[in-house]
Parts: sequence; structure tokens; C-alpha cells
Amino acid sequence: MKLPSKVKFADEKIKTAFEKLEDSTSEEKELYESLKQAFEELEKNSFSGIQIPKKIIPKEYLKKYRIDNCWKYNLPKAWRLLYSVTREEVIVVSIVLEWLDHKNYSRRFGYKTK
Repeated sequence: MKLPSKVKFADEKIKTAFEKLEDSTSEEKELYESLKQAFEELEKNSFSGIQIPKKIIPKEYLKKYRIDNCWKYNLPKAWRLLYSVTREEVIVVSIVLEWLDHKNYSRRFGYKTK
């Protein structure tokens, strides 16, 4: 099932961090382009990512963003985009929570690493 959405940032801090990536080093610029492409995919289909089981959604996300679902979108070089899907009246919204490299993603979700 495809469900178009509007992409929004959870807060100004995340939006500012994204905007700063555009004018930064080549590696961060590459991350910016990957995020931009991911946002375009989410606008076409909010379910482009993989849904995270509710029992492992970090309590920090539940408390800070008051979400009841969390999705992971895999980015190049093992980065992860975390977002939540919600509605605003009749508009579906994909809310960007944060992006993490694989190591920090594993820590945030309590996966065991070697």
C-alpha cells in the first residue's frame, strides 16, 4: 500500500541540522543528498521504510515526540533515518525524528553489538 505524505521535522533543531549539512564537507554533503532523496521517497510513500516493533521504540522518542509508531529508512553507508507517520486532519505527515549511523542506531534501539 502506498500512502503519500508531507515530510516535516519533529523540531527546529533537526531542521537546522539538516540545513547545515548542505554547506558542509563532502561526506556530510553526501548525507544531505541521501536524506533529501529519502524525503522525496517518503513524500511518495510514507511506508517506504521498515516499521520498528512498538516494544523497542526508544522511550525517549515516545516521551519527547509523543509518537505511537516509528519507522526506519536505510540510507547509504549504514546511516538510518528515523521517522513517525501521523495525520494532520486529512494530510498524512512523515515526521523526521533523527538520523544516525549504524553504531548509534544499534545503541539507541538496544541491539547488541560485537
